[in-house]
Amino acid sequence: MNEEEFYKKHGNLYLTDKQIKILDKYNIDYKKYNNLNELIYHIEYYLNNDYLDDLETVSEELSEYYYYNCTNK
Repeated sequence: MNEEEFYKKHGNLYLTDKQIKILDKYNIDYKKYNNLNELIYHIEYYLNNDYLDDLETVSEELSEYYYYNCTNK
């Protein structure tokens, strides 16, 4: 198993170890967010100031997860 296969639940959020490490790297406190949409919004706000490839990847992964698991299709 690789690192991305381990999901941890934080409130209503499910994050991989890799995503947590990247969020921690940029001092983004994912624990204070009640839902995934709020966290994605904060990451996108952070990315408006700087383009950070690894953080952009986290945003894309979380957005994809949100789309497939949290929206009505």
